[in-house]
Amino acid sequence: MAYYPIQGSKFFVQNAIAAPVNVTNITNAAPPVVSAAAHGLVDTDEALMLVGWEDFNASVFRVDQIDSGSFELDGYSSLNTTWYPQGSDTGTVQKITGWAEIGQVLGLQGGGGAVRNVTVQPFDRRTPVNIPVGFEASNLSFTLGYDPALAAQIELALAGRQLLKRAIKFALPGGGFAYCYGTVGFNPIPNFNPQGVLEANIAITIDGLFTFYTA
Repeated sequence: MAYYPIQGSKFFVQNAIAAPVNVTNITNAAPPVVSAAAHGLVDTDEALMLVGWEDFNASVFRVDQIDSGSFELDGYSSLNTTWYPQGSDTGTVQKITGWAEIGQVLGLQGGGGAVRNVTVQPFDRRTPVNIPVGFEASNLSFTLGYDPALAAQIELALAGRQLLKRAIKFALPGGGFAYCYGTVGFNPIPNFNPQGVLEANIAITIDGLFTFYTA
């Protein structure tokens, strides 16, 4: 059992990424083994996967290098061949090579991700039936102390203006790391909080998995 305190947490936005390397195969295993020739990744490198498997696509992983042409995705499973079929597992992997710290975080809230149901009403039932068909879209909202001179806010503002995607990194004081990836929304007009300071509002529309590592 472990608790991860919030006070002392640090947050980062991706501001540099390497060229994509082709992914030619992902095994149906736990953990999955990714084949990518000359990937250049070493243990604990943070990498963005853009692949055909929906659950692994647009997600950031800390890799476990096997050799120069393969690495594992520790803590994850692709044993279910219905959801992870061979033949649609190709794509690219990119090492994230730079992060800018998102300072002055005043508030942070995650949302979405719950099971999405289709509700049907059979004639022979008085109570409708919920059929799970997937998941709700996920999102992440930051409230920052507004400072347009900070490197992270410059990066977020530029990405938001162009509807670009960025990885977000969480470094928790209990030793945990978490990641997500998605489209940046940056409101260029600050919130004029009469009880505090000028605030910047950032929303990340998350595309892939929220990945978490204990070390």
